[in-house]
Amino acid sequence: MRRRLAPAALLLPLALLLSACGGNSAASTGSDTDGKGSLTLNVGDQKGGSEAILRAAGELENLDYKIKWSTFTSGPPLLEAVNAKAVDIGGVGNTPPVFAAGAGSKIKVVSAWHGTSKGDAILVPKDSELAKPQDLKGRSVAVAQGSSAHYQLVASLEAAGLSLGDVKVKYLQPADALAAFTSGKVDAWAVWDPYTSQILQGGQGRILTTGEGVTNGLTFQVAAPSALGDKKKAAAIKDYLDRLRRATAWVHDHQEEWAKVWAKDTGLPYEVALASVQRTNSTRISVAVDKPLVASEQEIADAFTELKLIPHKVDFAGFVDTRFNGGLPPSTTAARASSGS
Repeated sequence: MRRRLAPAALLLPLALLLSACGGNSAASTGSDTDGKGSLTLNVGDQKGGSEAILRAAGELENLDYKIKWSTFTSGPPLLEAVNAKAVDIGGVGNTPPVFAAGAGSKIKVVSAWHGTSKGDAILVPKDSELAKPQDLKGRSVAVAQGSSAHYQLVASLEAAGLSLGDVKVKYLQPADALAAFTSGKVDAWAVWDPYTSQILQGGQGRILTTGEGVTNGLTFQVAAPSALGDKKKAAAIKDYLDRLRRATAWVHDHQEEWAKVWAKDTGLPYEVALASVQRTNSTRISVAVDKPLVASEQEIADAFTELKLIPHKVDFAGFVDTRFNGGLPPSTTAARASSGS
């Protein structure tokens, strides 16, 4: 039976493909600039991302350098811009840097946040007969290729004793996957928050399994080596990261306030934004770029190399810079407890 398409008001804007997203979505270079001074830090962002958090937390005040924001629809093109030196630093999820490393891009992971993976989910329609991950065998699953959800699908299947070859993978970007899922054209959808919250809040599906316990829950800020090699820009990057860490901590204590800002910035319904904040965004803590982090990312790289989606062995250790670790806790430190459903 065909399922009713979601109301247009509930469909997320195409621009909202967030940091976890993969794919070849293009950039939209903006002209918004904050701060003052002779130095300009070019920052790559995604809708409702770092700029929105920093602004809401009051962390864009008293800048003695300029920040020029460029908005991207997903992680891979943002990292392409970092590689091309068009952007000095930008935020992405845990999988795009692995693919960028596989392509030999000039990038360095310079900071990390650890959060829950409860928002990274494999969703099924509310009335689906699928009850456990093992039931996915032979079924169709929508996922964005090269995204964190792609790895979450691989890892979740492995935990269930299955492989990617045991399911019919439909590589779809979130907007197309959302339409396919709500119209019953696929049996399941591997995706991340806020899409997870959108489906649950709209009563259009339920969670079959999440990434909790099978994925690392990491997100990153990734910088251009050329910017890191410039003493003044490196100092600005340090200040920027300090502000972003404070702003991320602010979210935990101001969840409803942040949800209102996020909803306004992205066009998300407030209820969806709040559910996503409570389930996922408020759980993030700033952690060190350390050996366990590198090892965890190496596992992702090796998995995609084995699937022949990355053409050769990647040494992820060559794509990190630990100079901004300071006294941060290890990457294995538990995320904050989720207050979401």
